[in-house]
Amino acid sequence: MLNPKELIKMQMEAKKMQNRLREKKLSGESKDGMLKIYLNGAQEFEDIWVDDTLMDVDMMDRFKKDMKEAFKDYQKKLQKEMAQDFDLDKIKGMLG
Repeated sequence: MLNPKELIKMQMEAKKMQNRLREKKLSGESKDGMLKIYLNGAQEFEDIWVDDTLMDVDMMDRFKKDMKEAFKDYQKKLQKEMAQDFDLDKIKGMLG
């Protein structure tokens, strides 16, 4: 069982990590480049850019497809970024 001081320390470290994730700005782009989304490392939405041609009501299916592609692209970038920042020794130290 963790003592209260260790638990508080772990909570503080988790909060710091979450704040660092919020500072990371990543984007995702559809394969055709007509839609871009911008999120932070905590997966919070920041902004979106959509080519004007996708704003036509007849392009709704294309818009949805591009949104999925952009989000997948963002997720790949986030996973890569997280792997680079992942410090296994630090996490082991936090867990004891």
